[in-house]
Amino acid sequence: MLSIKKTKDGVIFNIRVVPRSSRCELAGIQEDALKLKITAPPVEGKANEECIKFLADKLGVRKSRVAIIAGHKSKRKTIAVSGLTSSEFRVLSSEFKSKP
Repeated sequence: MLSIKKTKDGVIFNIRVVPRSSRCELAGIQEDALKLKITAPPVEGKANEECIKFLADKLGVRKSRVAIIAGHKSKRKTIAVSGLTSSEFRVLSSEFKSKP
């Protein structure tokens, strides 16, 4: 189950990144993290940039509102999205749960 933490600024959740995939896509939920496949390699911050861009697009927010707050050099990252309530996130992330 995806763990979503509410903060005064927005929400925090975990992702598990699979770099160098054939395409960018949501690949469901793995343990307590959203599994995210991206095409970028994990070098020079390219994978982190692509994660932020992809999540901002999926959540319908600006890239400046999405930040990696932990795990910059790890496949498991903690993401903060400002200006989004946990209930709004749950509505937007309903498609995540339907993925295998």
